[in-house]
Amino acid sequence: MIGILGGTFDPVHFGHLRPALEVTEALGLEQLRFIPCRIPPHRRMPVARSDERAAMVASAIAGEPRFVLDRREFFREGPSYSIDTLRSLRGEFGDGVSLCLIMGADAFAGLSSWYEWESITDLAHIVVCHRPGYAIEAADDMVAWVEAHRTEDRAELAAHPAGRLWYQPVTALDISATQIRELLQAGRDARYLLPESVRDIIREKGLYRDDAESDDIVTE
Repeated sequence: MIGILGGTFDPVHFGHLRPALEVTEALGLEQLRFIPCRIPPHRRMPVARSDERAAMVASAIAGEPRFVLDRREFFREGPSYSIDTLRSLRGEFGDGVSLCLIMGADAFAGLSSWYEWESITDLAHIVVCHRPGYAIEAADDMVAWVEAHRTEDRAELAAHPAGRLWYQPVTALDISATQIRELLQAGRDARYLLPESVRDIIREKGLYRDDAESDDIVTE
């Protein structure tokens, strides 16, 4: 099974990394691909450039052989829609490999606003990471869809290439990239919120010292 974790990673931090490791171990993933997006469909453009965010992810995951940096969204024009990325991955890995799209509970709550969201489970399973003991809320228009796709049998994820919804409890770390950027913009230290290697890159490149816009090109 192959895990897929997308995001701006602006910057990558322990709130991404620890849940990623726990999902990898819990599901027995062969690899988990970190896929930084170029143009996020539902939020402002990243502050750091694509190459800078890729460098931070690469440094953060260097010690875990199951973690892979995947730059494919950097080479695609237009918004970085997950459905397009999944089609690209399915074309690369074939129809028989189990793909698991990993997201947090907050992202899952807004899934019905995603582009072609109902087609996602044609291409992959969805794994929702959540705080242990807390209920996962789905939008009203997703209730029937959740009932049709959810499984409580982990083995089904490996037995099928796509089509299932799995809830995975993980250690909830209350860390956000926005919080880290605000700390750095205020001249404060983000130590212990992200790997030292990422902190070194931020310091060396002078990232997040102000709220300058990214140099990435936005296309409609």
